[in-house]
Amino acid sequence: MSAPPAQLGDLRKDEPRTAVAMWKRRVARTPARVAFRHFAAGAWKSVTFGEADTVAREIAAGFIGLGLRPGDRVCLLAQTRLEWVLCDLGILLAGGVTVPIYASNTAEQCEFIIRDAGAKILLVEDDAQRDKLLPMRDRLFTVTNAVQLVDGGAGAGDFVRPLSRLRASGRDWLATPGHDLDAHAETVGPEAMFTIVYTSGTTGVPKGVVLTHENLTSAICSAIRAMHVDDGDEQYLFLPLAHILGRELEWAGIESGYVTVFSRGTASIKDDLVATHPTFMAGVPRIFEKFFSGVQSALAQGSALKRRLAAWAIATGRARAAATRAGRAGAGGFKYWLADKLVLSKLRARLGLERCRFLISGGAPLAAEIAEFFHAAGLLVLEGYGLTETTSAAFLNRLDKFRFGTVGPTLDVVETKFADDGEILMRGPSVFRQYYNNAAATAESVEPDGWFHSGDIGVIEDGFLRITDRKKDLIVTAGGKKIAPQPMENAIKAASPLVSQVLVYGDKRPYCVALVTLTEEAGKRFGGQTGPALAESAEVRAALQKDIDTVNAKLASFESIKRFAILPQDLTEASGDLTPKLSVKRKVVIDKYRSVLEGLYKQPGEGRRPEHD
Repeated sequence: MSAPPAQLGDLRKDEPRTAVAMWKRRVARTPARVAFRHFAAGAWKSVTFGEADTVAREIAAGFIGLGLRPGDRVCLLAQTRLEWVLCDLGILLAGGVTVPIYASNTAEQCEFIIRDAGAKILLVEDDAQRDKLLPMRDRLFTVTNAVQLVDGGAGAGDFVRPLSRLRASGRDWLATPGHDLDAHAETVGPEAMFTIVYTSGTTGVPKGVVLTHENLTSAICSAIRAMHVDDGDEQYLFLPLAHILGRELEWAGIESGYVTVFSRGTASIKDDLVATHPTFMAGVPRIFEKFFSGVQSALAQGSALKRRLAAWAIATGRARAAATRAGRAGAGGFKYWLADKLVLSKLRARLGLERCRFLISGGAPLAAEIAEFFHAAGLLVLEGYGLTETTSAAFLNRLDKFRFGTVGPTLDVVETKFADDGEILMRGPSVFRQYYNNAAATAESVEPDGWFHSGDIGVIEDGFLRITDRKKDLIVTAGGKKIAPQPMENAIKAASPLVSQVLVYGDKRPYCVALVTLTEEAGKRFGGQTGPALAESAEVRAALQKDIDTVNAKLASFESIKRFAILPQDLTEASGDLTPKLSVKRKVVIDKYRSVLEGLYKQPGEGRRPEHD
């Protein structure tokens, strides 16, 4: 069991205790400093903390004019963008509670959250999001008004108003004698609700995680102490702000004063990075897997001489990185300098990461092989671990204290211990205490003395936490052997540039099988084929079998993948196969392709071609 240091009170004595106080302190300290950069009207534009505060106060006053009172909930349905943050600030300055909704959620999923939270005001990004929700207007009993962030076409009368009109009404409210915005903000205390974040619902009905202002401020300040970010940093933010990691990154910038650059969308990540040159970026493993695949493909191109030079440079980088991890900083000398100048620095520049101090991976396990490769290229990927219930990071690798394959040491505000079955339990000021309107789920997950049951299995190795699997995802074979599928899935993705997604299956079965989807690189490598033609290619199957055999050689016999099926299309969020953080919805995919999985236990041979749905 680990506990926060005895001097935790001293560490926190200068912390703001609410998000409102955190924002006001930042604005007072550095009103002229650039807070945000975003792409608008064909160019990257900057917004200072003072300018952002002016807009946020107008939005807050506009909400009050619509009848928002302290404690009222406001649902925010939008992609990550500047207006998302400005509205979040406005809600809080008005004393309200932000309830984020993923932009990719279906209308039915949105309806559940809006109704469960009892939202009073609904914020939608654009015409598409507005039109998704208007048909259910009569069922959203608590919603009195809606605001659209991006002006579009014809609205819905007085029910939906543009953000520009809300701000104008806010300016009028602020100019009216006797109106005091700060009086609304002062109703917010450390134990007041900061946000309700609904889980993705991959294991059942979504649950609303209630996070208080103190949950947020303690988590933010602890993470900043661990990572040593400051006002000289510039982060590139593309993660959904509906996800708690994206929200933590939003508020870490407010507390530390660094610049946040808003992404134009996942399709533009590469172009954005080259244009903005951030000092750090956070992502989910799927993004780093795609980076890895793209870099591998690029290094394999060109003349034989260029390929040999690239292989030598990466090998030199690997040796240097391994020496650094072993505590021998500066190893490699002139040889490494030359490899970096000729290849590695160009690789980082091609990614737009030449200024990058570190990268953060969270949301799901990252294969150690991928982290090691990027370290060889001069890019340090630091993995962390946390849940919505722990206000994101609870464990985090540091710049000066990291170990690949683990999620790092605990943060200084979190206590941890393990249940008899290895489940990780946590408590502390950053750990939530209740699910909204769900006493039964709260009682199941949170003990009376505050210990939260994470549902994840792990072990501590020299102070570093290694996650071995989700408690509910453990495979128990017909022979009684327990198998953690995620490490095997990560190993296959790291070993094969052909694999986009993989799901290992075998619960109550005699052996493990796998469903596999293919990368764009696979299509390029095998004659530009796509879809069923690519999945049915004997050449592709043989190449994939070789890669899986490589992984199997490192596994116990009861763990090895005996058969596999190649699906004709990738798993996507749009098809309902992935969560917004791009994790596989295991139960959904298993149910969807159950006939394919059953066939793998009936047919002889290396694998079986899936039936096309």
